[in-house]
Amino acid sequence: MSATDTPRTEVRCGFCLTLNRIDMTRAGDRPKCGKCDRPILLDRPVKVEADDFQATVLGSEVPVLVDFYADWCGPCRMLAPHLDQVAAQGVGELLVVKLDSDRAPGLSQEYQIRGLPTVLLFHQGKEISRVVGMDPAGIAGLGAQARAAASAGEGVA
Repeated sequence: MSATDTPRTEVRCGFCLTLNRIDMTRAGDRPKCGKCDRPILLDRPVKVEADDFQATVLGSEVPVLVDFYADWCGPCRMLAPHLDQVAAQGVGELLVVKLDSDRAPGLSQEYQIRGLPTVLLFHQGKEISRVVGMDPAGIAGLGAQARAAASAGEGVA
């Protein structure tokens, strides 16, 4: 964690694309972008690209669920409301992000994504667990695992 012992993460503004450092203990207060002053909504999945994956996912001080999806994938669209629910329940404790696998083939290959949707749980910069396919119970389990890791302040078993 940071020197102030406050969990932080970096998230790109959906409006002006500026990377913002977010104090996750204040995530429920709807933080605003430092450049354009628009809200950064963390109660729903945040889109990430390959160029901000390192800062947002691997550099995060809170657990991160990464949804590898594609716009053309029907099961990915069916899973979206379940990811929305996990994000809303975990505001301040975890971050839920979406990564378009078609726009980030290098990351899809690096993390051996073989089917969509695939949701990976990262904590302290490492992949801890994954769920492949349309599995709402599995996604809820990842969310619970992430919240437990956040409250324990340590790695996930």
